[in-house]
Amino acid sequence: MVVLHYTAMGSAEAALERLCDTQAEVSAHWLIARDGRLFRLVPEEARAWHAGAGAWGQVRDVNSRSIGIEIDNDGQSPFAAPAMATLEALLAEIMQRWAIRPERVIGHADMAPGRKPDPGPRFDWLRLARAGLSVWPAPGREPRAADEGAFLAAARAFGYRAPEGCDDPAGLILRVFRARFRPFARGPLSPADMAAIADLAARFPVDRDAPAS
Repeated sequence: MVVLHYTAMGSAEAALERLCDTQAEVSAHWLIARDGRLFRLVPEEARAWHAGAGAWGQVRDVNSRSIGIEIDNDGQSPFAAPAMATLEALLAEIMQRWAIRPERVIGHADMAPGRKPDPGPRFDWLRLARAGLSVWPAPGREPRAADEGAFLAAARAFGYRAPEGCDDPAGLILRVFRARFRPFARGPLSPADMAAIADLAARFPVDRDAPAS
C-alpha cells in the first residue's frame, strides 16, 4: 500500500534534514517539495519508518508493507499545485510498479486514527480519485439510517481500525472518515455518512484478497 503524509514543517529542506537524520528515527521513501521537486530517500523495496503504530485491515506492521510519501505542507494550508502534480505522476508509477490498487492508497490518519491527522482535510482526495489514484464514494447514494454499530462494521470492512482501549470508537472513526471523505460535515453520525461508508465497504473491502500491498 501507499501511505500519504504531510511534513508539518516550514520547508522541504527542513523536512529533508529531519528525514535524513538517523537520530530522529523517522524516514520515508519519497519527499515532495511544494514547488514539485522530488527527493528519493529510501529505496521502495526497503522498509522506511514513516507509519508507526496503527493498522489498515489485517496489516499491523504498516511500515513493512507500504511506501511512504511525505508532502511539503504545514498541515493548515492547501496543498501546492506543483506538489500535487508531482504526487499524481509518482503515484501512477508506484501503483503500476507494485500492482497497488487505488483503495490501497491511504492517509496516515486512516491507519493511525487519533494519533496522526495527516494529510488532513485540506488534502484533495477527490482529485486523486478522479485520476484513478485513490477512491471516493459513488454519487447518488441512497441515504441510510444512522446506526453506530453498522457504521463501525462498514468502516472496519473498508479498513479502519480504532485503537485498543478507545472510549468512543465510532466517534473517532467518524472524525477520521469525514476529514478524508466529507470534510465539511458536522454534527452526529448522519444518513449521508452511512451511505458513503457503506458504498466504500461494498466496493472496496480491504481484506478481499489479503495479504495485499
